[in-house]
Amino acid sequence: MNRETQRAELHKTIWRIANDLRGSVDGWDFKQYVLGFLFYRYISENLTDYLNALEHEAGNSDFDYARLANRDVEDPDLARDIVAEKGFFIRPSELFANVRARAPRDPNLNETLDRAFRNIEGSAVGTVAENDLKGLFDDIDVNSNKLGPTVAKRNERLVKLLDAIGDLNLGNGSFTENKIDAFGDAYEYLMQMYASSAGKSGGEYYTPQEVSELLARITVVGKTSVNKVYDPACGSGSLLLKYRKVLGKDGVRQGYYGQEINLTTYNLCRINMFLHDVNYEHFDIAHGDTLIDPAHWDDEPFEAIVSNPPYSIKWEGDANPLLINDPRFAPAGVLAPKSKADLAFTMHMLSWLAVNGTAAIVEFPGVLYRGGAEQKIRKYLIDNNYVDAVIQLPPDLFFGTTIATCIIVLKKSKNDNAVLFIDASAEFVRGGNKNKLTEANQARILEAFTAREDVAHFARLVENEAIGENGYNISVSSWVEAEDTREVVDITELNARIAGIVERQAALRAQIDAIVADLEGADA
Repeated sequence: MNRETQRAELHKTIWRIANDLRGSVDGWDFKQYVLGFLFYRYISENLTDYLNALEHEAGNSDFDYARLANRDVEDPDLARDIVAEKGFFIRPSELFANVRARAPRDPNLNETLDRAFRNIEGSAVGTVAENDLKGLFDDIDVNSNKLGPTVAKRNERLVKLLDAIGDLNLGNGSFTENKIDAFGDAYEYLMQMYASSAGKSGGEYYTPQEVSELLARITVVGKTSVNKVYDPACGSGSLLLKYRKVLGKDGVRQGYYGQEINLTTYNLCRINMFLHDVNYEHFDIAHGDTLIDPAHWDDEPFEAIVSNPPYSIKWEGDANPLLINDPRFAPAGVLAPKSKADLAFTMHMLSWLAVNGTAAIVEFPGVLYRGGAEQKIRKYLIDNNYVDAVIQLPPDLFFGTTIATCIIVLKKSKNDNAVLFIDASAEFVRGGNKNKLTEANQARILEAFTAREDVAHFARLVENEAIGENGYNISVSSWVEAEDTREVVDITELNARIAGIVERQAALRAQIDAIVADLEGADA
């Protein structure tokens, strides 16, 4: 099955489930059920494949973990060893495939699922994987009245969910053979369906895959691997996980780090890590407010940082007297405005960036030119030669907003004292109701970023001194002259044409007057 066929089947399945549950489950809640059951299926298959492979290698070719009875795996040492390796343990009877097979005949299906979810999370309690598993199923309420007014009705819909997710063909029936980013694709499709549902902004939770890939590629130009990657507003983890595609499975040597303030999205991020076969030991995703209570002091610095933080949100700022002395913010001598935390995130990322690292941050365009405290922070960044590039993106790329955002690229070690400005506002194709960055669009941006040379109407390298003289305005439109696409008119030629038209008009008028005179003479 090729990539596009697989993607189309995934979307068709999600649409069918949506129709089955329409009117009973709010779109935003529905998203949690689909992704949660995808996760349940994945970890069940992942564990089964892992254990089967071990037995087959040992010569037991007929072994199938899913066919065992629970009593066959009651040895606590066995469960402990499996948790140490995978981060979780699932008894055979509670595997997705087995629960699904019994589901139509199980009058207590909701209780069966609830117990399975609690047992999976409970298997990690007391181990180093506990925090990575804790609460992962919290958003999947199998006893919710939203699924139906009675247990029977709820179970009826749960059966449909199990069947739809179970029937999804991801290559040989296994997530391990999928050609697409199934979770990312499912998430993006659900965002398209429900980005405006319940008044929530889709852009707050998800960065389109092609933008994620561009950001990741920017941070690893010239590298084949990095030590650690970090996103202080990681959402569902799509930005972090793009390194799997860009650098390969082993391209991130010491792990994926992130923090997310929204509990539901934090859970989705951890689920996403598992779905991309990132072992629990190789990621550390924290829940909380990065600006006020950052979770990874002991893990910084990071060689690659990517982020699409929320635009112009409120934060404590100078209302909190401790923040001005925080080593992340103090160097600029001023805090980002309380009503606009954008550059607070920027300063945080710069502080935790490795000397040999690169940070690529999606920013609200106002941070490039606004005055006051934000101008002072830009002055600090420019005067200390931390801004490597500013890239203007096209409008309407993100869910929930049509704003034309930009990318600020930070480095602590540069070979020049200049900023590269790239105007990529026209680098897109229209796809459905949103603009998209194609591979060709990404390639052109990356080529200009790597070459670091002037390209007429597209890229310009500007000395820091010149930026300072212009009030530290780093808006791309201030430095890259837009191409004049108006038609060039030759005034001399135009005047000659007009004179010819007037001459012909006069001749025609004379002819008409003569004809009229002849007619009047004939009537007389």
